[in-house]
Amino acid sequence: MADEPALDEVVGFTADLIRIDTTNRGGGDCRERPAAEYVAERLAGAGLEPVLLERTPGRTNVVARIEGTDPSAAALLVHGHLDVVPAEAADWSVHPFSGEIRDGVVWGRGAVDMKNMDAMILAVVRDWARRGVRPRRDLVIAFTADEEASAEDGSGFLADRHPELFEGCTEGISECGAFTFHDGAGRQIYPIAAGERGTGWLKLTARGRAGHGSKVHKDNAVTRLAAAVARIGAYEWPLRLTPTVRAALGALAAVYGVEADFRDPERLLEKLGPAAQLVESTLRNSANPTMLEAGYKVNVIPGEAVAFVDGRYLAGGEEEFCATLDRLTGPDVDWEFHHREVALEAPVQSPAFAAMRAAVEEFAPEGHVVPYCMSGGTDAKQFSRLGITGYGFAPLKLPEGFDYQALFHGVDERVPVEALHFGVRVLDRFLRTA
Repeated sequence: MADEPALDEVVGFTADLIRIDTTNRGGGDCRERPAAEYVAERLAGAGLEPVLLERTPGRTNVVARIEGTDPSAAALLVHGHLDVVPAEAADWSVHPFSGEIRDGVVWGRGAVDMKNMDAMILAVVRDWARRGVRPRRDLVIAFTADEEASAEDGSGFLADRHPELFEGCTEGISECGAFTFHDGAGRQIYPIAAGERGTGWLKLTARGRAGHGSKVHKDNAVTRLAAAVARIGAYEWPLRLTPTVRAALGALAAVYGVEADFRDPERLLEKLGPAAQLVESTLRNSANPTMLEAGYKVNVIPGEAVAFVDGRYLAGGEEEFCATLDRLTGPDVDWEFHHREVALEAPVQSPAFAAMRAAVEEFAPEGHVVPYCMSGGTDAKQFSRLGITGYGFAPLKLPEGFDYQALFHGVDERVPVEALHFGVRVLDRFLRTA
């Protein structure tokens, strides 16, 4: 089991990494290098030989390999991203880049997404160095840039330009899994991600004839775009059950002692109470309009109007997604992928999933481990190009009332110290035995 210095280090590492502002606004101005150098220094202190890699100056990734005891075993990838989404300091109770530790909680942007996991990885690796521990499998440790945007400077760059660093990796773990979900009735559920919806960020463009705002004008790009955006926002996508979502519903039904009737998934969700929120966003494709761009003066009708849509599609659902967008946008609006990545599915009857379950159950025997599908996406999409099956496994034991999922990209992002300690213990157990 991880020693006391590891428990102290994970808290300090989390706070330190939060204090390094790696805000990614998506325009290319992020600089992960200071955080990458911090990580590399601590990996080197554990006897590893980290490699720093950049596609763009300042957009730095760190990769290191730990040799396992079983040379015949496939390697395991453990990855976390170093960038964070923006935070408006005026909205926060503490400064988002203070890394303040108060009342047993570490505050700041990245506390749950995902500098906490970065810190856990570092703490476990350094603990092993002190104790002379080696994992069974080779481990490839990767800290990436640009996950909060296109990943072109991060995992995409690594997968496309440096695949040799991941030789032998068949599976990987990263964010968004093995956290405590309290259902309000005394049950503690630990969902482990075994799938992700695909990413389809869209750019919609309507064109018309520019003119004076006071004139009769039936060739208005803004009107055409607005109609298409309204149709997309109002559309009810049909239900589709992927293997991971079906497994999640079956596991939750077993927890609650109800029949897993897949003929009526929405009725089944009603029987699951608050736990339904672990599944409800992954029962169908989705498309949410998020940005509008048109015009430059109130009395000028522009010749072009643009909108952006955050689209997500289930495994096997991309063709339906595209056909539906063709229909909803209509003949007067063009659309294209602004950013596109695959949907993922991972087996839940695998030795890796069993090892994750066992690690959680050792330190949270009262918990119910279930698979689930993420509604969003992670760097696992890019690493899947190398044949690496991705799981979400960043363990945290959270107190009741702590709304973990709401803190992703939210105000007052924070993580309890005890949750970090739990994460180190579970991660240590899993990585040694997987």
